[in-house]
Amino acid sequence: MINFEEELKKFHPSLEVEDAEEAIYNQDLTDMADLLVKMIKESDEKSNEVS
Repeated sequence: MINFEEELKKFHPSLEVEDAEEAIYNQDLTDMADLLVKMIKESDEKSNEVS
């Protein structure tokens, strides 16, 4: 049988996973919410220019 307590003591996270996690979190990605906010701001600015 597997002794889970012993196996957990031996566990070390992979450096590749940590590096990937850091790269993912450090990226400044634009999502749909950001695009919608930008479009609304641009629309408001254009409508204020016309008024």
